[in-house]
Amino acid sequence: MNRIKRVFTLIHLGLWTLFGLLLALQLSQENGHWRTMTLGFLLTCLYVFYSHFILLTRYLGKNQKKAYFGKLAVIMVTGPIPFLIFHYRKLDTWDPFIEHYSITFFTSVPAFLFLSWLARVTENLVINTIKKEQLEKQAVEAELHYLKSQINPHFLFNTLNNIHTLVYKQAPAAPEAVMRLASLMRYMIYESNSTVVPLSREMTYLQDYIGLQQLRYKNSPVVDLQTLGDLESCQIAPLLFIHLLENAYKHSPARLEPGAIKVSIVREVDSLRFTIQNPITKNPGNRLEEPGGIGLPNVRKRLALLYPDQHRLEVSSAGEVFTITLQIHGLHAQVHEGKAHLLYH
Repeated sequence: MNRIKRVFTLIHLGLWTLFGLLLALQLSQENGHWRTMTLGFLLTCLYVFYSHFILLTRYLGKNQKKAYFGKLAVIMVTGPIPFLIFHYRKLDTWDPFIEHYSITFFTSVPAFLFLSWLARVTENLVINTIKKEQLEKQAVEAELHYLKSQINPHFLFNTLNNIHTLVYKQAPAAPEAVMRLASLMRYMIYESNSTVVPLSREMTYLQDYIGLQQLRYKNSPVVDLQTLGDLESCQIAPLLFIHLLENAYKHSPARLEPGAIKVSIVREVDSLRFTIQNPITKNPGNRLEEPGGIGLPNVRKRLALLYPDQHRLEVSSAGEVFTITLQIHGLHAQVHEGKAHLLYH
């Protein structure tokens, strides 16, 4: 906000300097006493403008009309005095004093009262707009942080229990499981704070998650993960696919055949297609859209915030297979962010 105030200060200085130069240029061609005339008229304009400007700052939008109009009357009455003081003619008689006072009172004073009101309203409008954008941006960032944090804690507890069992049995897979959990936690806590991450790093996170989930199954890997295209050069919002994968595990049957869950990620020129398929459990109590579930609703909210008008999410169910396809285009552009910070940083 300090920056926008500095910008307005520079605008004021620039406009008043330009006005003073134009005024001096005009009076120098008409009057031999143009220096004192310019100084007097400029002081009157400055006095009227900033006295009213400060008055509006104090009373604008407040229910203090009596105090405002009382002080406004004082500004109007005293407004012409600086010009009269520096007038090159002696105004020691009543008629010339009234004449010059009246001309200044009815022409210059109303004009600069109006300009000060216009400047105050404009500044308030700009500042309030920036504050609103700032609050909206903070709200979006808070919601994104909340949505990213909604990783199922039961997964972590189950993983720790599985690792404990492996360690107790001195299984060879125990060290690798510990390393995968450490990698997963490091990504969730530290690396995912960035606006975007390389797609390859997001894939490593998904592979760690799949590897830890695999501890529940004795069969060959139940997830068939396929990728196509250059993943390293693609930037994606972090933790965007994890809820879809978690949802697939959650709503699949307890016993899964090898490759039962199919995940496909295709990177094209400036777009990305993520597809996941999983068998549907026959247990009617474990529906795909549970009340209070955080899978698909979470993803929909984050996509709306991060990629407005840049994505398409399709959900379908055919027989006993549930399919979700997410298409994100325009990945050459940055993830959507508010632009107000350009002014108030």
